[in-house]
Amino acid sequence: MSQRFFIALLPPASMQDEVRQIQYDLRDRYKTKATLKSPPHITLIPPFELAKKCLEPLQIELEKFAKTRSPFTINLSGFAAFPPLVIYLNVLPNTILQKLYVDIAATLANNLDILDPYASRPYAPHMTVGFRDLTPENFELAWAEFRDRQISFEFEAINLTLLAHDGQKWNVFSKFTLQPLEESL
Repeated sequence: MSQRFFIALLPPASMQDEVRQIQYDLRDRYKTKATLKSPPHITLIPPFELAKKCLEPLQIELEKFAKTRSPFTINLSGFAAFPPLVIYLNVLPNTILQKLYVDIAATLANNLDILDPYASRPYAPHMTVGFRDLTPENFELAWAEFRDRQISFEFEAINLTLLAHDGQKWNVFSKFTLQPLEESL
């Protein structure tokens, strides 16, 4: 028996609430609700299938990995898109986030044979607000509105979060606290 999981960075609850309001607006006006099936997040490792017997080794590996990283700041500014279906909050370039992705992807591939199916593409961190069920027509309408909308967020990434799919939606399964630099020495 297996289950679907993914690994992400989640902003604090107050920011999740603000992003959720944007997602509700898109749902109500442009008929896209797929983003409501997971908490607002920045994906590190996209969904993968995992046998139940491999869950404990994954959690041990993520706990060890998190202890080697310090919390860091993530800035988001404005909206961007992957036409013709995805609108997202733009994550500003961040060398710490890029290195975190490269290192966690390598750790999971080497130690647990969990592979990022998109590893051949450059990592493009983002926080999705509309996708998959956004029709091309509604994408054009929504993108015309959101492309120039000003918005910015900043948050401290303090946890790696493992999310599990329950057959309907994604739920937080466990969190792994990043260690402040002085604690990881």
